[in-house]
Amino acid sequence: MPKITRRTILKLGLAAGALPAGRWAFAGEETMKERIARIIAAYDAQGIHRTGTAVDNQSADWLAREIAALGVEPELDVLSMKRVEIKRAVFKVGDLEIEGVPLFDCMYTGADGVTGTLGDAGSDSDIGIVMSWPSDRTPPMQRVMKGRRSGSQKAFVVVADESFPAGGTAPMNAEHFREPFGPPVLQIPNDHYEAIKAAMASGAKGTVIAHCEYVDATAKNVQARVPGTNASLAPLVVMTPRSGWWHCASERGGGIAAFLEIMRAVKANGAARDVIFTANTGHELGHTGLDHYLEHNQSLIKDAVLWIHLGANFAARRGRGVRLQFSDEQARATMLAHLEGTGVGPESESEMGSRPLGEARNVYDGGGRFISILGNNALFHHPADRWPDAVDLDNTVGWCTALAGVAVELTREG
Repeated sequence: MPKITRRTILKLGLAAGALPAGRWAFAGEETMKERIARIIAAYDAQGIHRTGTAVDNQSADWLAREIAALGVEPELDVLSMKRVEIKRAVFKVGDLEIEGVPLFDCMYTGADGVTGTLGDAGSDSDIGIVMSWPSDRTPPMQRVMKGRRSGSQKAFVVVADESFPAGGTAPMNAEHFREPFGPPVLQIPNDHYEAIKAAMASGAKGTVIAHCEYVDATAKNVQARVPGTNASLAPLVVMTPRSGWWHCASERGGGIAAFLEIMRAVKANGAARDVIFTANTGHELGHTGLDHYLEHNQSLIKDAVLWIHLGANFAARRGRGVRLQFSDEQARATMLAHLEGTGVGPESESEMGSRPLGEARNVYDGGGRFISILGNNALFHHPADRWPDAVDLDNTVGWCTALAGVAVELTREG
């Protein structure tokens, strides 16, 4: 089973020339809008941000350089892991051969795949097929999950929801990455769904090939601390995921930009309490990077005055707006006060006391306080989530302004 087996901490000094500024640096003083645009554009341009890949690790090094450029000492927490390497992932039916992405927490086929009759998930066919959004809370994916647990079908094919652009797979996160289970599940684009439905109706057979191997890899959490003047005060923690399935410009870029803007603001304004920053890999693999961080900082959930969770999609241009999540009324009042004059606001709020979405759930489960931001995204987990078209830059500036204000207020005594 995939697991983290080793941990190495690398402290990166701030000596001149040791950590050169990023290639997108402006010659003069940047505005916040220019900084955010530069950061999201850079993150998008780096490539596909899957955990433990070369791009993921290069992106960690880049983020460390951006932190160092603010005069803060970055730290890389290097962890060993097993990475899923896709050898071949296709669905074959009739003359079609459709490439896809398997789930990263299922069992896999050999090179020849699995061949059998086609039908709906939950039917008596060999291969169950559904169309779904990338979430295990949709009714179609609930049928797939039930079949994964029971083993009632040999394999499953999940077609990207019809709302997504053609030509791209929208994978579901691997919540059970450390304990994979069930038959192979292949996720494919929606381009040929009509032909697939016709094949299902005709009684045709198909083949699912989800041939993968686990390979040794390393991944990195990026951490930093801005020290306060009063070590007796509880620290503030700012966290954001930094990995994902594709380029993730609007899904992850907003959180990374806000992470750096908060750090800049705290450093410039001074802090009474320490502010701890952690940008974690492993988001799409069941929050394994954050789990790893918390395993080595077990008391921090409750010891922190509050956690600020910079979640997914609040930078998205296409979607149904931003959701805020709070542990308590005091946290809510602090956030809403800093939204005044920014031109942005939430579309919804999660019910206080309910288990939140995203990494805030880890804090909730540990009994900690939190402010959490995340949003809806019509390009969620899709390769079309690219800079600049997928990003609402003006709204992102508004949210970063509010979040930086919240952080600065929370660093004060009292």
